[in-house]
Amino acid sequence: MIRLRLYRAIDDPESCQKFIVGHRHVLENIGVTKVTSSKDAWMYNPGVYVLIVEDTDDGRVLGGARVHVASKEYPLPVEEATSFIDPKVVDVIGGHIPAGTGEICGLWNSREVAGMGIGAVFLTRAAVAISAQIGLKSLFALCAPYTVKLAENVGYEIETSVGNQGTFYYPKLDLVATFMILRDVDVLSKAIAEERDPIMELRENPVMERTEIYRRREVKLFYQLKLDPTTA
Repeated sequence: MIRLRLYRAIDDPESCQKFIVGHRHVLENIGVTKVTSSKDAWMYNPGVYVLIVEDTDDGRVLGGARVHVASKEYPLPVEEATSFIDPKVVDVIGGHIPAGTGEICGLWNSREVAGMGIGAVFLTRAAVAISAQIGLKSLFALCAPYTVKLAENVGYEIETSVGNQGTFYYPKLDLVATFMILRDVDVLSKAIAEERDPIMELRENPVMERTEIYRRREVKLFYQLKLDPTTA
């Protein structure tokens, strides 16, 4: 069984270490060695929530994603990655902090689950779903070209006021990243129905087993997206 489990980073350092090792391995396989969101400091940040994909039979970590809550003390990874290129990023993010904002980042999946939609679809849905649970009204993301459309499907828009109409060369000069914002986490007014409906279902039923279909392939997932109230 494949499980998508939510926890706060500071509450499970062992799982954080497994996440870090797996993410770093994936990045190294594509020739990327310096990514802001892959640094280890996030595991000590009380405003970081982790979605980890686990094989419940043998405990292997197969993927994951993180949701960082923005604050003055803990800038978002997207801010650290791009503000030195365009300082306006700081003001754009800062304007959303009072209401509650954050970032989905560090999304990855292993080769074992490649082609199953784990990273491209199901982790993204889960991350957007749990963002309401932790009090966020908006979300930022720095997207690779092949994930821009996927982000738009769940309600993100390109923030054209920063960078080159919203794009930056990151994490290498030959790679382009797009700065995006989801303005209404609660209602997802810009999301397509095929994405909004399962996200809303995950919010209503954060703990459930569900058979997902991705590219005509069935994937059985167990969602464990409810935080322990004593640690949230």
